[in-house]
Amino acid sequence: MRITTLGEPRYPSPLSRFVSDDSFVPDQITRGLPGPREELWFELAGPRARLFFDPEQTRVGIVTCGGLCPGLNNIIRSLFNELRHAYGVKDVLGFRGGYRGLDPACGEEPLQLTPEFVKDIHRHGGTVLGTSRGKVDTSAAVEYLSRLGVNILFTVGGDGTQRGGNELFQIAQQRGQALAVVGIPKTIDNDVAFVSRTFGYLTAVHEAALVLERAHAEVRSVKNGIALVKVMGRHAGFIAAGATVASQDVNFCLIPEVPFQLENFLLALKRRTAERAHAVIVVAEGVGQEWLSDAGGGRDTSGNVRLGDIGTFLRDRIEAYFTSEKTPMVMRYFDPSYFVRSGPANSEDSILCDLFARNAVHAAMAGKTGLVIGFLHDEFIHVPIELLAGRRKSIDPTGPVWAGVLAATGQPERL
Repeated sequence: MRITTLGEPRYPSPLSRFVSDDSFVPDQITRGLPGPREELWFELAGPRARLFFDPEQTRVGIVTCGGLCPGLNNIIRSLFNELRHAYGVKDVLGFRGGYRGLDPACGEEPLQLTPEFVKDIHRHGGTVLGTSRGKVDTSAAVEYLSRLGVNILFTVGGDGTQRGGNELFQIAQQRGQALAVVGIPKTIDNDVAFVSRTFGYLTAVHEAALVLERAHAEVRSVKNGIALVKVMGRHAGFIAAGATVASQDVNFCLIPEVPFQLENFLLALKRRTAERAHAVIVVAEGVGQEWLSDAGGGRDTSGNVRLGDIGTFLRDRIEAYFTSEKTPMVMRYFDPSYFVRSGPANSEDSILCDLFARNAVHAAMAGKTGLVIGFLHDEFIHVPIELLAGRRKSIDPTGPVWAGVLAATGQPERL
């Protein structure tokens, strides 16, 4: 998968160790005999020996979009530090309020980032640049970037953000504008294709596991206590599954990839409470949308289908079922979604953020554009933005992740 470049790199890199454009990483590692499958091979990320941009003359922009995720400020800080200290780029702008910041008609003036400004931002959750959802007039944005003299734009966000980055890249190409657009994938859902682990995911799992620990304490303290914890996960249940295995306190883990019958689940829940007098359930937000009257209510400003609230639906159905069975119970309902995503990154995610950011800088300074930094088989790679369209990573119900959940919960393999 060759990546688009803006032209012949002419400037020697100030770094000392380099990666060749002829180094590639396969999308899958085959165990045993390979099947009849066409493999994808991705450029290995890393510093190149020659640069397209003269660091002294380069102006860079950074924009963060979409929902919050632990590590956004780490990304901003590491982008700035790599640009300034490794390459000598002194002019770095932070566009405020997500893609709205690229529209001079509705955005605020960009911030001039400095060492003093970024010094401690990684210690805090959220994003110091602000964020928003929704599209931008890409033609106006590219014109604005040209007027500001921005040569490189880093887009930090999820699939909607990267689709927007692809449009910016395409329009800049049509205009003959030497703009490098490099994306850094962001989602605590951990469902980005060609990324083994997205930054912020392990922090989210840790925080969700703490909530499950508290939920477990609540329901063990009462007769027939049932805790229901809803976590994020529109299309994939990685947070629910990860927190389940991390906590070892969950009895039922419900994720979008593993359909279940509501009646079977309620019966299994009744059996569990009869045997142990308490139960803990974790449910991903994308579960059971076909049951909800408020699901499918249009799309949000990022183009995502609006989800119904599976948490309150299950809470009410569980309470109604136990009432109909004349079985007393105590319900404890938790929705910690915003708590989980809004804190600072833990140490492991902080390291991952730094690596994502520095590899993004290496690609951009070499004049590569229209790509997202991926992470496969412990290697950072260059993924064409358009290749991400329509692709998501999910949990394989026959794979080891779900097997670990079943072992931790003891729930039936089929509900």
